[in-house]
Amino acid sequence: MGEAIADTKQEKRVVHYSSKQKILLVGEGNFSFASCLAKGFGSAKNMVATSLDSRESVLAKYSNAAPRNLTELEDRGCVILHEVDVHTMRQHPLLLDQLFDRIVFNFPHAGFVFMENQKSQIKLHQDLVRRFFNSACEMLKGSGEVHVTHKTSHPFSKWEIVKLAEEVGLCLVEEASFSRGDYPGYLNKRGSGKKCNRTFPIGLCSTYKFAKLPLLEFSQTTL
Repeated sequence: MGEAIADTKQEKRVVHYSSKQKILLVGEGNFSFASCLAKGFGSAKNMVATSLDSRESVLAKYSNAAPRNLTELEDRGCVILHEVDVHTMRQHPLLLDQLFDRIVFNFPHAGFVFMENQKSQIKLHQDLVRRFFNSACEMLKGSGEVHVTHKTSHPFSKWEIVKLAEEVGLCLVEEASFSRGDYPGYLNKRGSGKKCNRTFPIGLCSTYKFAKLPLLEFSQTTL
């Protein structure tokens, strides 16, 4: 798979994202976020959109929207990959040696095992995000950014997203307030359990933007 380049000669933007960027979207549910970007850009040839679920599972879970969104993305040239685990995504045969300008994970969640405010559940979430950062850091262009959109209220603030990023050599560039209304057609989904196709209130949340620390600075911070 070669470099993904948008059809349009003129740059088009959707909030933080540009048709000129090579974008990897991970943890997509019904692919509505990817579809929103593709419509805004007028093309999806600069995008790779992935889900942890198989294609069959995606279509079954989100039967009201996923078929339409996947067709939209495929028609616009998006590379769609299923059964991609963020922990090992850099080893995927179609992602090997790929480098991206933006790697995006919206509302990461490790599944509903314990109550959200329990330490055991928070640890599961932290392990997921930490491993994502570790993978993403290896797939990022030198000037690229990793974006994580996440709730900022308690107990979600206990995840300590910024600290987890710093552990793998990523530094916070910006914390931008997130509004779902900025992304027409995007619907965040629970993703697992019997209510997987239901949306959830996002309340106060931010898109955290991270970039690689210079190698020397990272080595000094880990001493």
